[in-house]
Amino acid sequence: MKFSGLSRGLFSLAAFVLFIAGLRAASGILIPFLLACFIAIITSPIMVMLKKRGVRPGFAVATILLCLIIALSLMVQITTNSITQFANRTTDFQEQLTQITNGWIAWLEEKGLNVNSETFNSLFNPGRVVGVVTTTLTKFIQGLFTNTFLVLVTVVFLLLELSGLPNKLRMALGPDHPSVPVLTQFSLSLNHYLALKSWISLVTGLLAFLVCRFMGIDYSLLWGLMAFLLNYVPNIGSILAAIPPVLIALIDKGTGEAIVVMSGYIAINITLGNFIEPRLMGKGLGLSTLVVWLSLVFWGWVFGPVGMLLSVPLTMVVKIAMESNPETHWIAILLGSDPGDGAEAPREETDNIAYRIRKEESAPLEPSDT
Repeated sequence: MKFSGLSRGLFSLAAFVLFIAGLRAASGILIPFLLACFIAIITSPIMVMLKKRGVRPGFAVATILLCLIIALSLMVQITTNSITQFANRTTDFQEQLTQITNGWIAWLEEKGLNVNSETFNSLFNPGRVVGVVTTTLTKFIQGLFTNTFLVLVTVVFLLLELSGLPNKLRMALGPDHPSVPVLTQFSLSLNHYLALKSWISLVTGLLAFLVCRFMGIDYSLLWGLMAFLLNYVPNIGSILAAIPPVLIALIDKGTGEAIVVMSGYIAINITLGNFIEPRLMGKGLGLSTLVVWLSLVFWGWVFGPVGMLLSVPLTMVVKIAMESNPETHWIAILLGSDPGDGAEAPREETDNIAYRIRKEESAPLEPSDT
């Protein structure tokens, strides 16, 4: 029985809706697994480096796990104390922001501009701003540190399996299967993206901490950590990271100091985000700017803050899946950036890259020394 194009489209839409509903229903299980995959991909270059220097896989994984535990412990300590202190001052912040905005209204009226205070406060409610900042920070941190033990255990098993995965893939599909070079290139690009993004995010967080420390802003460690984490969130992450320190500078120091802090964040993001990051990453993953923004909104709705953090890698997985099927290849083209910009590498180049990777990794499998 043949179905019309409209019928197939409706069936596909219904399947998509059911699939997304299943993802949201299973988010409690999927979020720790996705975080574990994210951490495993970031730390896999360290695993490879240690193995090349003769370190046994079991000891290499144990070293990475110890570093992760120390880093997570420090992050939990910093965020818990700082967010608690920040939340305790929420009422004071609201009152002081209200006084500051009233002062701005009075200044504007002195300059001859008639400003309705009720309308202004309805558009810019200081109490609402502080409340949103506190709630967002709390939910973001809770989403990242939920089921930490499960995440770490999953990371261990993923790292142990990671070294043999390319050989398993070639043995399962065959060395000449067309999916092998595509998946190999995808994993290489994703690993490259996340590794560079992690270093750039680390530098961003360090510079943000130094700016806040130099200006005497309270909770400087927290704002540096938030700048590091939110830099993974495309488009709006850097803006969200700048809001709390600018507000605190406005409340505690004054308008001039707030402008200096805001200028510091703008300088950091322009330098790293608009100059250094594009030069290092190039066209890289080939997603259009609109798709990056929509993926941020979509995955944030499905998985919450963790979905926003992982929106780009998840969208790339979808793009690769669409490319592998001739019937959905056109969707992958729409998700990608403009082909005229050279975002998509020629097929011959992809095959050559995959061939070199196969040649480098064609050594026989070794038993896992755990």
